[in-house]
Amino acid sequence: MKQQSLKTPLVLVNLKCYTESIGNGAHRIARAAREVIDESGVTIALAPLYTDIHPINHHYDIPVFAQHVDPVDPGAHTGRMPLAAIKSAGAIGSLVNHSEYRLNVADIEKNVSALKGAGLLSCVCSNNVATTAALAALNPDYVAIEPPELIGGKISVSEANPEIITGSVDVVRKISPAVKVLTGAGIHSGKCVKTAVDLGTDGVLLASSVVKAEDPAAVLRDLVSLL
Repeated sequence: MKQQSLKTPLVLVNLKCYTESIGNGAHRIARAAREVIDESGVTIALAPLYTDIHPINHHYDIPVFAQHVDPVDPGAHTGRMPLAAIKSAGAIGSLVNHSEYRLNVADIEKNVSALKGAGLLSCVCSNNVATTAALAALNPDYVAIEPPELIGGKISVSEANPEIITGSVDVVRKISPAVKVLTGAGIHSGKCVKTAVDLGTDGVLLASSVVKAEDPAAVLRDLVSLL
C-alpha cells in the first residue's frame, strides 16, 4: 500500500484533551491552521481527539494524526482504538509512545509495523538520545524528541538542550537516514521553530502554545514566520 508523505518542515500540533480543543474548540484551531497553511504554504497537521478526526479532515482538508492507536485487530476489544478505526475516520497516521501514554517496546514495534502496513504514518515519541537510537531502528516515519520536563513550559528544548536535538539527529541519520526527526517541548515561537530546523530537524511537535492561545492563528503565523 502506498505510504503517505508530508512536505517538510512539518508543524504537528497535538490537541491533547484540553477543554479548548474539544468539539468546537478543535474546529476553532483547525480553521486557524487552514488559514495559515493557505497563507504560508507550510505543512501544519493536527492530532485531535478521536471524535474530531473525521470532522477536521472532512471540513478543513488538514492532515490529521490520531493521538494513539492500540495494537489490536478489530474484534472483542472494548474501549480500545484499532488502527482500522482511525484510518476509517480519515487519519493519515498516529502518534506512538507519547510521554503521556507510554508503551512498551513490543507494542511500539507492533504499532509502527501495522501503521506502515496500512500506508499510514508513525510519529514515535522519545525522551533522550539513547531512546531515539532504539526507536530509529524500528524505522518509523518520524521520531519526535521531547524531554518530559520541558513539555508545556515556556523554555523550548531548542534553547534549553540543543545537544539532545543534534545528538538525536546524528544518531537517526546513522541508523536509519529515511526517518525524519521532529522536536517538541516548550516550542512557542517562530525563533524556537527556526532554531530546531537549523539544528537539523524536519519540524516540530507542540501543543499548549497553540491550543491554549486566545488567537491560535496568530500563534501559528508566528511559529511559521521564519521558515
